[in-house]
Amino acid sequence: MTFNQTWPKPTNPRPIVIIGAGGIVVDSHLPAYQQGGYEVVGIWNRSPERAHKVAKQFGIPHVFDTLDEVADQKDVIFDVATSPQVHVDMLNVLPDGAAVLLQKPMGLDLQVADEILATCRRKNLNAAVNFQLRFTPMMLAVRDAMSKGFFGQMTEIEVHLNLVTPWNLFPNLQGDPRVEIVAHSIHYIDLIHSLVGTPKGCFARSFSHPDSMLTDTRTTAILEYDTDLRVTLSINHHHDFGRSHQDSAIRFEGDKGAAVVKLGVLLDYPRGEPDELWMGQRGGPLKQVPLSGSWFPDSFELIMHNMQRFVAGQDDQLMTSVESAWTTMAIVEACYASSTRPCEPVPTLPVEA
Repeated sequence: MTFNQTWPKPTNPRPIVIIGAGGIVVDSHLPAYQQGGYEVVGIWNRSPERAHKVAKQFGIPHVFDTLDEVADQKDVIFDVATSPQVHVDMLNVLPDGAAVLLQKPMGLDLQVADEILATCRRKNLNAAVNFQLRFTPMMLAVRDAMSKGFFGQMTEIEVHLNLVTPWNLFPNLQGDPRVEIVAHSIHYIDLIHSLVGTPKGCFARSFSHPDSMLTDTRTTAILEYDTDLRVTLSINHHHDFGRSHQDSAIRFEGDKGAAVVKLGVLLDYPRGEPDELWMGQRGGPLKQVPLSGSWFPDSFELIMHNMQRFVAGQDDQLMTSVESAWTTMAIVEACYASSTRPCEPVPTLPVEA
């Protein structure tokens, strides 16, 4: 049995206008759009020098001087690749009815997500959030396998990361009151939500580390579903003891089949290692499945395929719509709310009479 790993291309794609010119644009968005054959007609950044540098690097024909000039563009996809702190400002500039792919997360907390959702609804925007892990070839294959009954009844989803993340590459996170879940583990929460629905409840704790100035960089979380489905996340970004025992994997298991994916880009980030997908049925070994691409940059291309096809009427669902993304943010908020509540105290040893 083979499983789908891609997303069909649009027949008549719209040109793309990019707002923002940071590292994620250079490393992922623009290489993905080149790979997909998309036309990027212009770019804006708060630093004109940065915008001109990126435009020259990728052959983008126009650098916009103002956001008003950006908003004048017709029949395009706006790729808003700015920090979440200014998402609402960017959306308010764009014309009503525009098609927008918004960089994740959908704000830094649920209150901002509420505002983003309300803005998109008020302006009648066709808006999605770039939760691109859903669109990696390996996760598309897992989704297809799940829909075809390969796993049977799902019993386990376990995310396990034990590696080194160079947080120095993300200076914008310093000072944020929330870091690990909303900036990183949100990818896994969004993926799980998209595969098995919204959990009934959440338990989570995030922890700081003496080697980091960030608020938190390690997380333990449990997402509560029906009795037979156990969903856990164990995330440690500080295992700096060599490659041999580092891990970056998600395990999916049912009563009939199982799959394990390796998130290769996170190992030795940003250089990374190849992604891997292993699948098998109960009673037999897991076998490696050849992949048609990787998380970076392929998923950025495939999520744009869905965006383009939706606004053209070729797809009936915008997979990472702001409504779907809002629910992901609600799960994240529930995890943070859980972290403020004390654990059940351990009973003490009874005193002898």
